[in-house]
Amino acid sequence: MDIVVLEIDPVSIIAICIMIGSLLVAYVKKWMMTYALMVANFAVFILSIIFYIQIGSFSVSVIIWNLGFKPIYLSIEYLPQIYTLFTSMFVHGGFAHLIGNMIVFFFMGMAFEQRIGAKKFLLIYFVTGVCGALTHSLMNLGPEARYISLIGASGAIFGIMGAFAYSYPRDEVVMPIPLGIIMVLRRIKVIYAVILFAALETVIVMLDVQDNTAHFAHLGGLISGFIIAAILIGRKKTHTEKGQTIYYDSYKPIAPTIIDYGKLRKLATTPELKEMLKKIEIETVPQVRDVWLEHFFERTTCPKCGNFLNHFDKKVWCENCGFRTNY
Repeated sequence: MDIVVLEIDPVSIIAICIMIGSLLVAYVKKWMMTYALMVANFAVFILSIIFYIQIGSFSVSVIIWNLGFKPIYLSIEYLPQIYTLFTSMFVHGGFAHLIGNMIVFFFMGMAFEQRIGAKKFLLIYFVTGVCGALTHSLMNLGPEARYISLIGASGAIFGIMGAFAYSYPRDEVVMPIPLGIIMVLRRIKVIYAVILFAALETVIVMLDVQDNTAHFAHLGGLISGFIIAAILIGRKKTHTEKGQTIYYDSYKPIAPTIIDYGKLRKLATTPELKEMLKKIEIETVPQVRDVWLEHFFERTTCPKCGNFLNHFDKKVWCENCGFRTNY
């Protein structure tokens, strides 16, 4: 049996460098891996919609063709392409596919990473993503299905959801909830969100809905998330005087970010900004507070020259007059 090594386009090599580079920069700079993964996903998507190749009579994205995972790659003959188990998590088939995944990942990912730290978070993300792809492959071994590309971060995101639900079922996160044709942000307990998504995926699988979505990858990621969290995130238990069992973490969560609101008050020069700052101060969900902070700095101006301010990593500065502060 001959081993097949498929040629990879230079654009796809650049995409792989973006994937690895984003994570390395985040690790060195101590940035959140959630942000790094999102940046990499958006950057790779831009490449995927720019560069195409002709396959027979079809025009196909170079990135999807080279970096998408196909079940056939699990065979000995095509094993050199096994790396696509990882690269496929950064590839999406359209803007709706990408933005849908990233919205859920933004709210779930940030909250969970703040709880367990970057290293465990990244391990859970990639392991459950691989488990999701393997589950999909086992359910699609037909002669044609083996050659269909699997792309998207959904399996890994469902894995994060499963691990989060196991570790902190009563935590509240902000999630986009569909109400008719609009989406509204609502706080919901992690366990309820996961039950909702799991029930939806199960029904779709049972009804055998053909919507070009890898629902088995979602379920595989979700279940593996529960399992790997049980292994990585040990939970100790104690008993109350009434005989109730209480579980608690075997490690300390990341310390919350300390904000000097006194310095921010000096920038809140309008009633709107003062009201917004009050919401930031009382907000208990970190990711919601961060969103409010972004809105706050979009509307603030330099106290010296009135120019717009730049904001990054708790630092604020004006490029016009040199004003600088942090919080």
